[in-house]
Amino acid sequence: MTFISKTPHADVVLIGGGIMSATLGAFLKQLEPDWTISLFERLDQPGLESSDPWNNAGTGHAALCELNYSPAAKDGSVSPAKALLINEQFQLSRQFWSHLVDNSLIGSPKGFINTVPHMSFVIGEDHTRFLKTRYEALKPHPLFRSMEYSEDHAQIAKWAPLIVKGRDPQQRIAATRAAEGTDVDFGALTRELTTYLGNNGVEINYGHDVTGITRASDGGWDLTLKYPRSGEHGKIHAKFVFVGAGGGALHLLQASGIPESKGYGGFPVSGQFFRCTDETIAAQHSAKVYGQASVGAPPMSVPHLDTRYVNGKRSLLFGPYAGFSTNFLKNGSYLDLPLSIRPGNIIPMLAVAKDNMDLTAYLVKEVVKRHDQKVEALREYYPEAKGRDWELITAGQRVQIIKKDPQKGGILQFGTEVIAGRDGSIGALLGASPGASTAVPIMIELLQKTFPKNFKGWQSKLQDMMPGYGVKLDENPDLAAELERATAKSLQLESVSASH
Repeated sequence: MTFISKTPHADVVLIGGGIMSATLGAFLKQLEPDWTISLFERLDQPGLESSDPWNNAGTGHAALCELNYSPAAKDGSVSPAKALLINEQFQLSRQFWSHLVDNSLIGSPKGFINTVPHMSFVIGEDHTRFLKTRYEALKPHPLFRSMEYSEDHAQIAKWAPLIVKGRDPQQRIAATRAAEGTDVDFGALTRELTTYLGNNGVEINYGHDVTGITRASDGGWDLTLKYPRSGEHGKIHAKFVFVGAGGGALHLLQASGIPESKGYGGFPVSGQFFRCTDETIAAQHSAKVYGQASVGAPPMSVPHLDTRYVNGKRSLLFGPYAGFSTNFLKNGSYLDLPLSIRPGNIIPMLAVAKDNMDLTAYLVKEVVKRHDQKVEALREYYPEAKGRDWELITAGQRVQIIKKDPQKGGILQFGTEVIAGRDGSIGALLGASPGASTAVPIMIELLQKTFPKNFKGWQSKLQDMMPGYGVKLDENPDLAAELERATAKSLQLESVSASH
């Protein structure tokens, strides 16, 4: 038997080569440069699952356009709290990426981030009333100071011509626009980060499966490895393990046997997008335009018509169209869902199935939609769209969290959750949205939970890398404006002036 990994022992093992593991690795290289780190990815390149640009919408999620982060209450009011939290989190991501660019640790930001205005767009009286209420709730806050609102067809057409051209001029519509929105190619960013790691002593192993994880006698972890291409097997011992394998994380977390993993299940949601690479059409639309989710639809199914920049080329994306597969990864197995069922999570999973019949009905309806019906959905946002200009592509697989609930037995969560072992020797990430955009604050949370003794000593370094760390920018408008300008300059984005 040939040992696959060059290093039999590591301080840190990162499982998965996506944006989460790459971000955590980059943090640890900055905070503890002498620690030995090994990364294992089952595919042949980094960032090919959920981080791949065609497997997600590439939205720099800052709650500038995503209506599900600020839903209407029963009395019609809108709380800005969650939208503010998501925006603050994205600001940290921008600051960390700026730090990496400013110190020449990664390449040109143009390869992974571009300015694309973020818009919310609604149709009808009730939705218009909601959007105006949302605008009025967010506009007073410094992080949303640039947001504009309009119900005028001509004004909205200036912002995004394709969504107005060919529309009934009497139709009631409304939109908000935030000019500082961004499109992010998380696959390209992941590759930049893993290149940085590989150039700075991290052992990067592609084409490697982590097939098992067991507690070692010293309190660390013994991982079993497989290199499917040659059939070789090996092992590596780690003091700390991060399970950042996307949909594959649940199986490994369950295999670890830590008490904190008990009761968790996963519900996979597939999806498809329409993609248009016709440059003459793409040139007419410069925005990410988000609408309202259908009744019974998960938040991740909010329809949106997006400008995308991938490999330097501009294109359009519309969707998603929800689907269903029992895979937990796009390159996974149909047995992923049934094999994830355990005595400890079967009750929560059955409870979720009972309480989410509307979601099941929605998914069934979406799966059986014909191509022409999907084009009709596109025409709600782009009235003059022609089906021949759009190709249907399969998006990345998402696994929503199912967890125990004292009252209901189990609940379905659409966010992300950090799971950490009590002794800090293992951490994992479950869930999907807002995902990649908030990789930086999520990994800071993981560091805090898994390295509590080290974390206090890391605070000043974190503040050096991210001047807004530990500060509520919404309550510090001058600092918020200063950091917006600084990160825009570093990331070569169009800055929005504080006086806007």
